[in-house]
Parts: sequence; structure tokens; C-alpha cells
Amino acid sequence: MTERLYNEDSHRKEFRAVVAACEKAKDSWRVSLDRTAFFPEGGGQGGDSGFLNDVEIFDTHEKDGVVWHYARGPLEPGTEVTGRLDWRKRFSRMQQHTGEHIVSGLVHARFGYRNVGFHLGDQDVTLDFDGPISREELAQIEAAANEAVFANLPVQISYPSREELASLSYRSKIEIEGQVRIVTIPGVDVCACCAPHVERTGEIGLIKLTGVQSHRGGVRVNLLAGDRALADYREKEGSVRAVSILLSAKENRIPEAVERLKQEAYDLRGQLMRLNQARIREMAASVPEGSENPVYFEPDLDMDTCREFVNLLTARCRGIVCVFTGGSENGWRYIFGSRTEDTRPLCRALNGRFQGKGGGKPEMVQGSLAGGQEEIRAAVKDFLEKDFF
Repeated sequence: MTERLYNEDSHRKEFRAVVAACEKAKDSWRVSLDRTAFFPEGGGQGGDSGFLNDVEIFDTHEKDGVVWHYARGPLEPGTEVTGRLDWRKRFSRMQQHTGEHIVSGLVHARFGYRNVGFHLGDQDVTLDFDGPISREELAQIEAAANEAVFANLPVQISYPSREELASLSYRSKIEIEGQVRIVTIPGVDVCACCAPHVERTGEIGLIKLTGVQSHRGGVRVNLLAGDRALADYREKEGSVRAVSILLSAKENRIPEAVERLKQEAYDLRGQLMRLNQARIREMAASVPEGSENPVYFEPDLDMDTCREFVNLLTARCRGIVCVFTGGSENGWRYIFGSRTEDTRPLCRALNGRFQGKGGGKPEMVQGSLAGGQEEIRAAVKDFLEKDFF
């Protein structure tokens, strides 16, 4: 059995211990000590990393009461070593995990929901609850969570007896055998948990709930706390500053500037559509009556204008009218139309040859495909000459 130093002092960064065993494990070694401050994976939190002397420890797991440190190299059993944690990673995880306790405790108190899933990755933290939470309600939970942070409440660790445990109301995801470790944040949460936490809620600094989405009949909430919340703020601050420069607008006036650009783009699209409609009417009028199987590649037409162009051409031409818009680089969208022929066989043939998709009725089909303009034009010509003439 390994003595767990983190249970007594979660802020211990360095310690001395004796190597109890060292075994080869695939491309690394696993080392056990008589005592350790490295937390092994558990409770939704990953195992600690750091160093034993100068040997890197990249992960930590527990099995049958023994904490195994996965090392890049071997360590001699019986020797004394100095263990040093990757404290930045460990402290960040304690911030996230204690923040999760606060949020889960508040959700349970307000809605009665259980936390049925918790993942603490090196970037993302997610909490799964077995009931719905709206964005407005989540904002209220976030505000209450930060009130608990700013109150700098103590994070208390206790090991109640079986008799004490029977009368204690606490959260737990699983049935626990043996001694139960209880983490209490007064007035906020009481929960069974094996992981290390901060000593006072003020060490968390800030809790930010960045999203909520439906998940397996309940919701999944995204959480950032402490250093991760600060990093997220800095990233978004940088994005806002960059957008402010691009729009030549003060940061607090960005929404107005975006709305103005949106309206300008809408007006320009309308103007372009009117110009394209005038152009296709002129183009269609210039096509001789009775022309056969015209094919047009018009890169800048929207699909509504393409459809109008096809209708104008089918009124003047025999066979099948083909209009493509887009380009060879990003693919083409097409509309085929005819008053006398079934357009679907041509649609299927081109889709099969040019990795396309689409369909429709005999008189008109539409879809998309990829290929070079001249290659597509030749394929249309070969198909129509073979099948209709």
C-alpha cells in the first residue's frame, strides 16, 4: 500500500520517498514508492506527472492500493528519490475539479439533478447532468458559483465513520467500499471524492461556464476555472481586438459595425442579383430559337438566378439546358432543365463520373459535382449525343 501524501497536503510539490518496485512496462517503466504526492488517475481527474530525481514521470495510476508512476527510465528499488510534481498542471486540475464541485453542488441544490459524468482533460472540462438547464439558468448558476469563489470558503476534507456517513447527505456517483473521503464546501456542496482540491475556494480565481448542450436526456456543461478561464479570456480578448482593428471600430461598438457590414453585404447581394438577372435575360434573348443542348458555365450566379436562366433557355431551346455555377477548385453546382427530355439520366451519369450528388424531377434536376470545366463540358456533350441524337 502506498502512503498518499496528497490526502494530507494537496499543495505539496516536492517529497522524499523510497523506491519499492520498478517493472518494465512496454516502452517505459512503472515505479512504486513507499509514499507519494503524485495523484493517480481517478474521480474524473488524470494522473499527475513530474519527476523522480531526473527521471520523467508522464502518468500515474493506482492498482490494488499501490500507486504506479510511469517513468521514462528505471529506478533502483531501495533507493531514496526526490519527487517533484508538475505543479502548474496539478494546480490547474485542482482549480477545475474544485470548480466542478461548486457547480455540481449548486445544480443539485437548485434542480435536484445528479452529476452523471465528469471529464477533466488538459483542455476541456465537461459536466453531465441528468436534467435540462437553459442558458439563462446556467448564467445564474455561474454567478452563484463565483460568489462562492469570492467568499473564499474553506474546502474541508473528512473521513466519517460508517455511523456518521449514514446520517450524512452527500453526493456520490458510485457505491464506495471501505473508507469514504468527503469533500465539503460549506453551504455549497458535500461530495465523496478521492482527488486533491484547493484549500480555499478563492484559489480558483474565477469560474466560467462556456456552453451547454443537450446530452443523453440531460445536458453537458463546459467549464473553465482559474488559469484556464484566464487563458480563455485572453484568447477572446485578442480576437475582439483583431476584429476591432479590421472593422475600424471601438471594441464596445463591434456589434453595431458588424450589423452595418451585414446590411451593406445584403444590399450588395441584392444589387448583384439584379445585375445578374438583367444579364441572363440578355444572354437568353441572344440564343437562337431552336438551339440544341446549350451548356453554360457562369461562376458568379446564385442558384435562384441559375434556375431563372434555365427556365428562360428551355423556352427557346430543344434538348437539355445545362447551367453550372462555381468553379473547378471548390466544385460546381448545376441545374439541368428540359421541356421535352428526362434530365435525370444525365444527372446520374455526371454524378457517377464526377463524385456528384443531386436529383429532381424529369423536367429539372440540380446538384453539385467536382471536376474541370472542359472535362465536364465534354462529358455532357458525349452523353447527349449518344442518348438523344
